[in-house]
Amino acid sequence: MDYRESLDYLYGLQRFGIKLGLDNIHRILRRLHQPERAYPIVHVAGSNGKGSVCAGLASILLQAGRRTGLYSSPHLHSFTERIRIDGQAISETEAVALIESVRAASDGIPLTFFEFTTAMALLHFQRQEVEVAILEVGMGGRLDATNAVQPQVTVITPICLDHSEHLGADLAAIATEKAGIIKPQVPLVLGQQQPAALQVLSDRAKDLQAPVYRYGRDFSVRTVENGFDFQGLELSLAGLQSGLHGVHQHHNLGVALATAEILRRQGLDLPTVALQDGVAAARWPGRLEWWREERTVLLDGAHNEGGAEVLAAYLASLSVAGIRWVVGAKASKDIANILRPLLPLVDSLYCTVPPVEDAVPAESIARLAADDGLAACCFDDSASALAAALADRQQGEIILVAGSLFLVAAARDYLMDQEGA
Repeated sequence: MDYRESLDYLYGLQRFGIKLGLDNIHRILRRLHQPERAYPIVHVAGSNGKGSVCAGLASILLQAGRRTGLYSSPHLHSFTERIRIDGQAISETEAVALIESVRAASDGIPLTFFEFTTAMALLHFQRQEVEVAILEVGMGGRLDATNAVQPQVTVITPICLDHSEHLGADLAAIATEKAGIIKPQVPLVLGQQQPAALQVLSDRAKDLQAPVYRYGRDFSVRTVENGFDFQGLELSLAGLQSGLHGVHQHHNLGVALATAEILRRQGLDLPTVALQDGVAAARWPGRLEWWREERTVLLDGAHNEGGAEVLAAYLASLSVAGIRWVVGAKASKDIANILRPLLPLVDSLYCTVPPVEDAVPAESIARLAADDGLAACCFDDSASALAAALADRQQGEIILVAGSLFLVAAARDYLMDQEGA
C-alpha cells in the first residue's frame, strides 16, 4: 500500500469508535514483542497543558542531546505529526512501514484507531532506539491505550471538567480516571490542581507508595519581567525565557522542568544549560500561536472551560483595539462554558463548525452570543468565517480562532493557502 491507502485503512478503524480498555493494546504489544520495554517512558495525563508539558520536556531532552520520541494527539495537518523523533515528524514512508507491521500483527484483534497508532509509536521508538519516550494520554488515563506502559515518571497536569460523557460528571470522577496512570513507587509530578482533584490524586499516590512532587510545595515558578524563575527540588533557575506565549505556560514549563529534574535524579544526563535552552526553544503550534510576525491572528486550541479561562487571561493582558472571534466546537463540548469567560473580551463572533463529524451548530453559538448582547454571524465552514473576519478587521484589531483544535488546524490550512505555502 502507498501512504494514502495506508491512511485510508487506518482511518477506517474509526468504525470501532472510542473503546476504553487495555486488553487489546496489551495483546498487540505482546505480538510485537513488547517494544515499550526498550526505553524509559514519561507518561503525561491531564485536562489542560499536557501537550505543552510534553513539548517543553521534549525540547529539554533534545537540547541535552538525548534521542527523544514524542507521541501526541491530535495532529494539526498531517497524521505523521503524532509520532516524532527529536522534534521531527516521521516520514510518510516510515508511517506506511509501521502501519503494515502493526496490521500484520493484529489479525483477530479489533484495534481502534488510537490503539493502533499507540502501537505504531511504541514500535517506532524501539526501532529508532530512543533514549526517552514521552507519551501524551489521549483521554482520561486509567483505560487509555497509552496506559499499557510502565513509565519511569508520571505527570498529571491541571484537571478540569472535560470529556464528561466518558470520564464522569464531576471533578473527582475525572481525577479518578486521570489517576489511573499512577504506578506503584513511580515518581508522580503534579501540576496545580483544584482541591477535589488534588485529594483524589494524592490518595491514589499514597495507596501505591508513589513519591509525589507537587506544584506549589515541591517546585514552583514565579513570573518576572521578560521571563520566569523556577525553584525545584534542588535546582534554582532565574530569568528563564519561555518559547511558549502566555503566563500560564510558565507553569507548564515548570512542570516540564520538575520532570526533567527527576530524570536527572534517576541518572539521565541533562545539563542545566539544556534545561534553560530547552524551555526557550519549546514550540507547540496551535496553542496561543500568533500567525506570523504581524500578530493579527491568534490561534488557540482551547476547547474546555479551563482552557477558555487561560485564554481569557491572556487576551486581557493584550493592548488591542478589538477582538473578532472565529469560533466553533465539537458537539461533545460544553460551548456555554467555553464562551462564558471569553465573551466579555470580544467584540463580535464569526460562528462556524470545525471539520468534525459532529459539531455544535453555528446557529446555537450565535444565539448564546446574542443573549449576551454580542453581534454574531454564521458560516458554513471555517475558511469562509476566517475570510470574513479578516475582511472586517480594522486597524489595531486581532482575529482570534479558538474553540477546537480541529478548527485551528483548518484555519492554519487556510492561512497557508493564502500565502501559497
